[in-house]
Amino acid sequence: MIPDPAPTPAPTLVDAHHHLWDLGRRPQPWLDDPALASISRTFTPDDLRATATRPIAGRQLHRTVVVQCLPDVHETEDLLALAEQEPLMGAVVGWADLTSPAIGDDLDRLLAGPGGSRLRSLRHLVQGETDPGWLQRPDVERGLAAVDGRGLSYDVLVRSHQLYQATALAERFPDLPQVLNHAGKPNIARGELADWRRDVQRLATHPQVVCKLSGLITEADHTTWTTADIRPVWDALFSAFGPDRLMFGSDWPVANLAGGWNRWAATVDDLLDGCAGSEVDALLAGTATAFYRLNAFR
Repeated sequence: MIPDPAPTPAPTLVDAHHHLWDLGRRPQPWLDDPALASISRTFTPDDLRATATRPIAGRQLHRTVVVQCLPDVHETEDLLALAEQEPLMGAVVGWADLTSPAIGDDLDRLLAGPGGSRLRSLRHLVQGETDPGWLQRPDVERGLAAVDGRGLSYDVLVRSHQLYQATALAERFPDLPQVLNHAGKPNIARGELADWRRDVQRLATHPQVVCKLSGLITEADHTTWTTADIRPVWDALFSAFGPDRLMFGSDWPVANLAGGWNRWAATVDDLLDGCAGSEVDALLAGTATAFYRLNAFR
């Protein structure tokens, strides 16, 4: 008897960039800004499930990547331990002090600790550094070499005027997989995109660099943005990286400042109109799954 064919896996949706925090366990001082009052509360995986209900291209949320907020290794330990117990969370982007002489030992402890097998990438809030060459400092490069040596990736968080640092990083570390967070934070609210577009195109010439389509609505006017405001950035990223090097991310709950998870999902759904099925699959699941090795866990 010929066995029945295996069922075709349902198309999946990966949110490659969201945050979680428990203010009762670990304060988030950056939330003291009055402009952030609406998100100054605890957010849990169940909160994400309850809010992320809008499908994209007919796909419901299936797997996520949770990303650090604090320059605090203890927060990373919390996220790793949570990911070990939480089936929604497929990977963690953590933090460790890249400038520390003990960075190798610190990474080894994280990898060997609870949930350490979920650690996939490191991130530092370079957007807040005043040193115009922070990513090129010798101590930082030593730390990045330790990241690379342990098979981890690097999430690049820079503002648009710092994109030259990301390009220099890509030149110096051609074998380190890198992902540009929030598309380099283009100034959508003011429509100042020419320099950003040029610098993104330069960065995209490095094949080890991919890009997150995340955080765009909070770079637009929080109250008046429309899909038309996002489209020029979307089109520039498709042209520079192509869909095989782009991944969907929500930046939830920060996205709540500008409309929330479901409104961003609806916008992405609109922007995907006319894309081939293979392009949709790459952007909504394939790129993130490959970059963060999400198939290692079911």
